[in-house]
Amino acid sequence: MAAESLFATLFPSDCRLCGTALTEVSRLPVCSACVGSIHRIEAKTCAVCGELAPSVPVGQDEVRCGLCQRARLPFAKAAAYGSYDGALRGLIHLLKYDRVRPAGGILGRMLAEAMAELKLAAGEKAPLVIPVPLSSGRKRQRGFNQAEEIARAALRHWKVGGAVTGEIPALPAVELNTTTLRRTRETQSQTGLTRHQRRVNLRGAFVAVRPEQIARREIILVDDVYTTGTTVSECARVLRRAGAAEVYVATAARVLKGDVASAAEERRAEVRAQA
Repeated sequence: MAAESLFATLFPSDCRLCGTALTEVSRLPVCSACVGSIHRIEAKTCAVCGELAPSVPVGQDEVRCGLCQRARLPFAKAAAYGSYDGALRGLIHLLKYDRVRPAGGILGRMLAEAMAELKLAAGEKAPLVIPVPLSSGRKRQRGFNQAEEIARAALRHWKVGGAVTGEIPALPAVELNTTTLRRTRETQSQTGLTRHQRRVNLRGAFVAVRPEQIARREIILVDDVYTTGTTVSECARVLRRAGAAEVYVATAARVLKGDVASAAEERRAEVRAQA
């Protein structure tokens, strides 16, 4: 208690998420209670896009949401660690808008667990991990690409032949690739746009500049948040056209159906970041 009191006196700081006084030395200004409140999605989700799924009939292991029953998505499966709300949303905002880069370490661990849910088998060539790219202007403004930051942290937790946690089975080798997929132009922020407006906004915004690097390879496309799936779908379409064998999607968080509060908070965060 004396050491904690001394730390609070010498390094006064509050948790950036809940306001509680911090008593532990850490580069991340978030208390352990907030970090501990983040949990994996436990509800049954669509076997393809990861959206909340209706109840599964007895004897049926997998179920698809209405959208995935009506249309084939350009990726095989999407997995996310947690719901985009509460402390998880706060961590992503600290990294993305406030440039608190130590938040990437925790988000990377969560992304690694989401990647493990894809259950990729070890093939002849290691799957490529490709972060969704930012435009050059946005990257200069932010100083880094949050998807790449989280991806690099995830690979530090990815233990080939071992496990991310005690509950995850052996994992195949993977390789990070940050040069093949590029964003070719600035686009309007996706926040607040309808699904159709998002598709129009991103049309032609990505290109695969070194298709030989991804030909016949499995791809794990990673991002911080899966909102409507428009961005990852456009990226997956470009990668498949460039010769990728299959594309999977992994994110730290996902906006789940009916989560209006998360979408509204994301819009407010975008406005604050641009002010």
